[in-house]
Amino acid sequence: MQDARMTPDEVTQLFTRADGQFAFARWGRPIAPVIFGVGDKTLETIKGALEAVAALSGHKLAETDPELGANLMVFFFRDWEELPQVPNLDRLIPDLGPLVARLQSAGANQYRVFRFDDQGGIKAAFVFVRMDGALSDLPADVLALSQVVQGILLWSDTAFTDRSPLAVLQDRTILRPDIAALIRAAYDPVLPVAASDPSHALRLQARMQSAPPA
Repeated sequence: MQDARMTPDEVTQLFTRADGQFAFARWGRPIAPVIFGVGDKTLETIKGALEAVAALSGHKLAETDPELGANLMVFFFRDWEELPQVPNLDRLIPDLGPLVARLQSAGANQYRVFRFDDQGGIKAAFVFVRMDGALSDLPADVLALSQVVQGILLWSDTAFTDRSPLAVLQDRTILRPDIAALIRAAYDPVLPVAASDPSHALRLQARMQSAPPA
């Protein structure tokens, strides 16, 4: 099983977008989630994944956000055309129609939109998951953990294109130890909530090396 070590370059790449820009951000406020489009059993699985990742990071969950009510909205659906039918969603997501058209054209099965506070920290996230054949075949706990992990930080748009943040240990799907260590490091209160300089990856990597095992 892989250990929790990463090189500085590997950390850097996880926050370097396809256009070459380095962009790191973590949540700057407690996460108040609301989930749409799943049954009670799957809802409990997603909540369990949220609680586990929040405990790992040391970040808090909340019932409500004082400004937004819910600040993490996760939508599960079968077809992108369903999104424009969601009441008031176009007020939260500007240019929703053109966005849906682009996602349909690309054959995408997931998309995330983040909003940021004055310090650059994440203040809201909208997660859209189209349950195509590939995602529908995943066990609920795997799908839930994957989505939660991808929403806990502002990762690069290419971060997990070639490799999942999850791993299999004795027939059980878990968060990769190196990704777990990076999430813990990212929420170190000494570090800023956001950074655009690649040197931030060095600070993250140093804390990963010094952090005690989970």
